Amino acid sequence: METPLSEYSEYIVYWLIAANLIAFVLMIVDKQFAENGSRRISESTLLGWAFFGGAIGTVAAARLIRHKTRKQPFATWMMVWLWLQIILLGLWALGLLGPLVAAALAYLPRPA
Repeated sequence: METPLSEYSEYIVYWLIAANLIAFVLMIVDKQFAENGSRRISESTLLGWAFFGGAIGTVAAARLIRHKTRKQPFATWMMVWLWLQIILLGLWALGLLGPLVAAALAYLPRPA
């Protein structure tokens, strides 16, 4: 039986690659802006990309260039999104996420 996620797996992988690359680059650009005294990229933008699939890229860039690793609550939220995405990716890789999504979608009202 095909789960709601299986038919979109390829697109999900493409999205995760793109989101992580964008998040990684945004962190590096923000660090450069900080060093040059330029206008910065907002924390909400950086955390937004982390939330929408770019947590691995955000954390990797933060560790690589030592940027925003001690800034609170930013660093905490960055790690929350990272671990949540690792758990979701693990469930997806094990084939457990699709049935959970299918069960959740069964509770939504049917369109008229």
